[in-house]
Amino acid sequence: MSEAPKATILVVEDDEDAVEPARILLEDEGYRVIAATSRDDGLEAVRREKPDLVLLDVMMPSGTEGFHFVWELRRDSDAERRDIPIIVLTAIHRSSPLRFCPDRDDGDYQPYEYLPVQGFLDKPASSERILSEVERALKARDASGQRESQDEGRSHR
Repeated sequence: MSEAPKATILVVEDDEDAVEPARILLEDEGYRVIAATSRDDGLEAVRREKPDLVLLDVMMPSGTEGFHFVWELRRDSDAERRDIPIIVLTAIHRSSPLRFCPDRDDGDYQPYEYLPVQGFLDKPASSERILSEVERALKARDASGQRESQDEGRSHR
């Protein structure tokens, strides 16, 4: 009998050659992996599967689909979907001088304030770095959910 997966991770990436290594890495660590190759397919997978985390590419065939994915998910009417942690994994910083997500407070913006995601990794990212970010984001989500549950329990007393 096989163990239940640690969590379900949705990989939204238009390059199928990049999906397979991510799938293998995550499945080897006990995660269930589903994949989508576009913003629309990714959003549909979120609605259908309610993954525990999204690993997201930013640049896709029609431009900045990843950014639109983030903003659409963050405006979702369902709080459970709206709050799914997102880690952006992209090569955009190699091709653009723009920075879409500061990694530290720069006086104007806090870390990750540009885009409401839980992590931002530049491609190529090591397996260790990807796993570390996934585990960190899932632990933060779990801790946040536990606090919300405790707060709800207190308000019902």
